[in-house]
Amino acid sequence: MALEGVLLGMGNPLLDISAVVDEDFLKKFDIQLNNAILAEDKHKSMYDEMSAKFNVEYIAGGATQNSIKVAQWLLQVPGATSYIGCIGKDKYGEEMTKNSRLAGVNVQYYEDENTPTGTCAVCVVGGERSLIANLAAANCYKVDHLKKPENWALVEKAKYFYIAGFFLTVSPESIQLVGEHAAAKNKVFTMNLSAPFICEFFKDVQDKALAYVDYVFGNETEARTYSKVHGWETDNVEEIAIKISELPKANEARKRITVITQGADPVCVAKDGKVTLYPVILLPKEKLVDTNGAGDAFVGGFLAQLVQEKSIEESVRAGCYAANVVIQRSGCTYPEKPDFH
Repeated sequence: MALEGVLLGMGNPLLDISAVVDEDFLKKFDIQLNNAILAEDKHKSMYDEMSAKFNVEYIAGGATQNSIKVAQWLLQVPGATSYIGCIGKDKYGEEMTKNSRLAGVNVQYYEDENTPTGTCAVCVVGGERSLIANLAAANCYKVDHLKKPENWALVEKAKYFYIAGFFLTVSPESIQLVGEHAAAKNKVFTMNLSAPFICEFFKDVQDKALAYVDYVFGNETEARTYSKVHGWETDNVEEIAIKISELPKANEARKRITVITQGADPVCVAKDGKVTLYPVILLPKEKLVDTNGAGDAFVGGFLAQLVQEKSIEESVRAGCYAANVVIQRSGCTYPEKPDFH
């Protein structure tokens, strides 16, 4: 039972509406592959058109929730993970709650009476994906929900925290509270750069949060955007990873570690001013179904080992394993039992 409640995630729960679409659909709604954006007015009709034109799957998602579910799957200890976020009081919300609880995650959603559950269009072309998130209820999370005794108890119980950068657009106060708690109690606080637009348009809240972060995750595009926004004048991922790891930190008892994934190229880990590269598991093109959730799965795999106090090497290996499983399936899904040894 030592692992019960060990890992707490906070983020934007979204129901993924996933489909293989065509180039014309991407053009029509001005969508770039390998990107993640927030829905604008021009995307309003997209969700219905997608459901009408293509073969759509509904999967409980949202970046943080994906990672937490993957960690839960690898740990195989019911209730090892908890998750907090905001959903609507509707059928999508019910579906999400059922789906996550079946996965073994202790979800404590804040339910917004007036706003529908958030959705994310996952447009897949040639195995590559683009995400267009309509946050809806996910955008309505209130720090008061976190402060309720029964929810704060989850924070007290957890020894590890994971929050995707996307949550910076919703409740920076909640992130600050958890960050301060983690620093004061010498717990492990982890976060993701999440998307280029977060690094660009939420720079100040991101930098404020990063002061509490012990492990920073991201991919090469996000790392390069972070570097550009901070005027570092380098797009060398290894250099950027080191620079991020050396930014000022609230809890000096822990050194920050930066973990940058690079698709099929090695995972770059910066620690103590040095970089180690870890090869990924290469997959033949014909086995690739879609890359949606690959980064989230990597983080989930990594965290599943980290909370068991395994080495960085083992954590990366589990991250690569989880990502490899997920890209061979539609959406961020996985078989009933892992075969990671």
